[in-house]
Amino acid sequence: MLTLFDNADSGNAYKVRLLLALLDIPYQRIEIDSVHGETRTPGFLQRNPNGKVPALELEDGSYLWESNALLWYLAADSAFLPEGRRDIAEVLQWMFFEQYSHEPYVAVLRAWARHGPISEEQRRQIPAREKEGYRALGVMEAHLDQRSFMVAGQPTIADLSLYAYTHVAGEGGFDLSDYPAIRGWLDRIASLPGYVAMDAV
Repeated sequence: MLTLFDNADSGNAYKVRLLLALLDIPYQRIEIDSVHGETRTPGFLQRNPNGKVPALELEDGSYLWESNALLWYLAADSAFLPEGRRDIAEVLQWMFFEQYSHEPYVAVLRAWARHGPISEEQRRQIPAREKEGYRALGVMEAHLDQRSFMVAGQPTIADLSLYAYTHVAGEGGFDLSDYPAIRGWLDRIASLPGYVAMDAV
């Protein structure tokens, strides 16, 4: 059986938990207190030398880490990873976008708000991070304006990758009221059979 080293508050870990639920894959879950240093212990670093959740122990005892890599591994041979060279490239495109243009702003501001106190240095960064976060949300809004899902007209791991922190963007101070296409997309993801909420652990 798979073992997921998880943190209930981590959007990156939630992505994996959500896909496991949507695919009805059984797994064991182990909560890791990443806020208080459990990801930096020698035992955890043997599982993920980068010291972050999630990490996934496979049936053969080996480990994979990095949330989007885990999504890719788990989605193989499922409808969440479309066929076709162009569609696969677009899935990767949006997953790279999530890591480089979305998460550093939307997710980071949420983390600061939830696990403060916010330092003066962080406070100085907030306006720039808000600007870039809204820019990323604007890219998504424009893309979703004529689409139900990010790629191939169907839910894929590109959607799950972006959903994890977008659906809790308000916890970082982002207002989605002017993003109707994103809000409709969030509702569609939450309506998928097998969906589990982030706090359902």
